Amino acid sequence: MPSVKYLLLLPLITLVLVGCKSADAGFKTDKALQYCAAQVNRTLTSLKPMDYSMMPRNIAPDSSVWSCRKVDKSEWCSGFWPGILWYDFENTNDSIILKEAKNYTSSLTFLSKTPAYDHDLGFLLMNSAGNAYRLTADTTYKKVLLDAAETLATLYNPKVGTLLSWPREVSNNGWPHNTIMDNMINLELLFWAAANGDDHRLYDIAVSHANKTMQYQFRKDYSSYHVAVYDTLDGHFIKCVTHQGYSDESMWARGQAWAIYGFTMVYRETKDTRYLDFVQKVADIYLSRLPADGVPYWDFNDPTIPAAPKDASASAITASALIELSGYVKDKSVADNYRKAAKKMLISLSSEPYRSGSINTAFLLHSTGNKPKENEIDYSIIYADYYYIEALMRLKDMEVR
Repeated sequence: MPSVKYLLLLPLITLVLVGCKSADAGFKTDKALQYCAAQVNRTLTSLKPMDYSMMPRNIAPDSSVWSCRKVDKSEWCSGFWPGILWYDFENTNDSIILKEAKNYTSSLTFLSKTPAYDHDLGFLLMNSAGNAYRLTADTTYKKVLLDAAETLATLYNPKVGTLLSWPREVSNNGWPHNTIMDNMINLELLFWAAANGDDHRLYDIAVSHANKTMQYQFRKDYSSYHVAVYDTLDGHFIKCVTHQGYSDESMWARGQAWAIYGFTMVYRETKDTRYLDFVQKVADIYLSRLPADGVPYWDFNDPTIPAAPKDASASAITASALIELSGYVKDKSVADNYRKAAKKMLISLSSEPYRSGSINTAFLLHSTGNKPKENEIDYSIIYADYYYIEALMRLKDMEVR
């Protein structure tokens, strides 16, 4: 039986699905994946001659080509392009894409033994080497992932019970031990390593981090805070603030998306129903506040809405998470609503207003990186494309089962 809170939100969630049935008629998952394959090939052509140490990061509104960044411990987005190539290879079985996926992934492997710069090793290596190992079973990638998990674990503070997200912000902002919502995604690397030959302590670290985040980084309505700050020495909670949202008390769209994705993954890895119950509440508040097309403004509390910029990346992340979550929820009506909401998001992202098409070689337009710093506003951004193709692959898998 759905919770009373869910039933109260249901009419609002249903509004998100209005028009889904008519739009659904023109949406085909395989066709959307064919579009991704075409854009991947256009990108590869534009990147010649290849420099595998340079990764696509973004495309500005006034440009048609990717701005690339050097692979480095501080460039957190470097794993997304190899990850896209692995998903595209999984879908097409194209040997040329396989070769390029291997080449781009190989340029990241040194990071597994580089002292941890911050929490982003999961983004960097689960998306690249993780997908590589899943699809090839090459033990070289397994070793990279195990080494990376040990490196990531060095950021864990047992007094606090979480990983330190941004060591640099200890001095920059006076945040002694900071933990950001994005960090939830990187716990998958620890869970994976614990299940694939490393010590169980990595599992325990991931669970501790998830529990502490669940305890301190959510409001009573299950909207999330971006950053929690703790005392380094005795571990006590100090405060919650934002770094990329509109205000400390606002619901930053991508932060809420990371929470939905992260706690869905934690349930997958632990099978603890506390997380399954919790993540549904986190998803419901997000869904209840979406605009009609299912693509959020960058922050749900920006007072300039509807003039505020959208964030397609938050929609892609959430769509991927909801497809997975719908497979775990026992109540069929609730699961169906999550699946329909995810498909509505993908239909919108696949439509002309959000699809890059001939405008540039990315998949999607209209993502927002860091609005408070006026960085990557209304850009095509590589992580939006990664979660878009991942969501499509998850939907395809669900459709054939």
